[in-house]
Amino acid sequence: MTVATIPAPAFAIERFRLANGLRVVLAPDPGAPVVGVAVVYDVGMRSEPEGRTGFAHLFEHMMFQGSHNVGKAEHMRHVQSAGGTFNGSTHIDYTDYFNLLPSNGLELALFLEADRMRGPAITEENLANQVSVVKEEIRVNVLNRPYGGFPWIKLPPVMFDTFANSHDGYGSFVDLDAATVEDARSFFDAYYPASNAVLSVAGDFDLETARGLVERHFGSVEARPAPVHPSFEEPDLSEERRLSYTDERATLPAVAAAWRVPDPVADLDGFLPYVVLGELLTDGDASRLVERLVHADRTATAVAAHCTFMAEPFASRGPTVMLVQAFLPPGTAVDTVLGTVDEELARVADGVDEAELDRVKARVAAQLLRGDDSVMGRSRRFATAEIFHGDAAMSTRFAGLLGEVTAESVARAAAALTPNRRAVLEVVPGGAQ
Repeated sequence: MTVATIPAPAFAIERFRLANGLRVVLAPDPGAPVVGVAVVYDVGMRSEPEGRTGFAHLFEHMMFQGSHNVGKAEHMRHVQSAGGTFNGSTHIDYTDYFNLLPSNGLELALFLEADRMRGPAITEENLANQVSVVKEEIRVNVLNRPYGGFPWIKLPPVMFDTFANSHDGYGSFVDLDAATVEDARSFFDAYYPASNAVLSVAGDFDLETARGLVERHFGSVEARPAPVHPSFEEPDLSEERRLSYTDERATLPAVAAAWRVPDPVADLDGFLPYVVLGELLTDGDASRLVERLVHADRTATAVAAHCTFMAEPFASRGPTVMLVQAFLPPGTAVDTVLGTVDEELARVADGVDEAELDRVKARVAAQLLRGDDSVMGRSRRFATAEIFHGDAAMSTRFAGLLGEVTAESVARAAAALTPNRRAVLEVVPGGAQ
């Protein structure tokens, strides 16, 4: 048997740590006259306290409300006036803030990020305003949208028992309305020290100049201890769990099934075959479940499979899942689709053709490698690899590691996805009535 060799992209990466604990990743590349600056904090939805659902996301919004030397909305104005773009995002296990600017905007981005790392403007007015913004975002993206929150919000409480793993990270209106300025300040003090963050810079810059600018702007940020991250472990399922709910805005039935998979950090070798398996099942018209459910049986109108609820396999740690979701034609029974999924998993467990496997691994590796084409994407990937795997350069090795996944390991992964270990969520369409 031959294992496909997928080359790793060759980026010059320099890593160091400031006296206050901030980890810094510098990856110069003069290929395009832009720089990507990302700051990733090791705090996400799983870290928020019980009774404060949605707080990690709310705090991401608060970080754009001004800081020591930057007024409200000035971050946006400064970046856009310099010809750049910016954003932030909250995830299950991390929160990131990122800027893309012309090369001469490097110091501006560093100044802006360092200033809010010292402390955002946490006031009653800003907090009340951003609670309203987040609540409206929930209305638009979840409450008033067909299949809103399916399955990433709706399935975890079926799959998991602990608050950390099962709660709605978008947040409840009750918890959001109860948030206080003191809560916000405590959250910042606990989770936003420099020692709990990674600064990543990629693109067109001089290495020594960048080192000096990083030290100038971040070196004086107060040194505070990083939080101790608790274990989020809980027992695997031993019998199937199911939940169905009616979505008044949905017009077609839908189903999602999830199984626990190995920890992407603690057991990366055990996790990688599931990433490949997801692609083998649903990536492209020739994939197993698309060909069977959509084209042959016509028991699904669309189907997708991936690892982790947010489909970011290499930016997560702890308990996570392999997920299969499908939208069904009217009148199709959920058990019919689940039965077909079981049959196709059994076929994979019986053995995978090497040619098919090589094609699938090449596709998933190409998707990862394309992510490195973007300077902004590259800086974010370097930062999350540093956060979760302790080495920014790991982000360049994931594609190659996927190329080393064997047919035998994919077969074992498929065999482990048994009905007694899965959680199933069914959407009953109310809009079709």
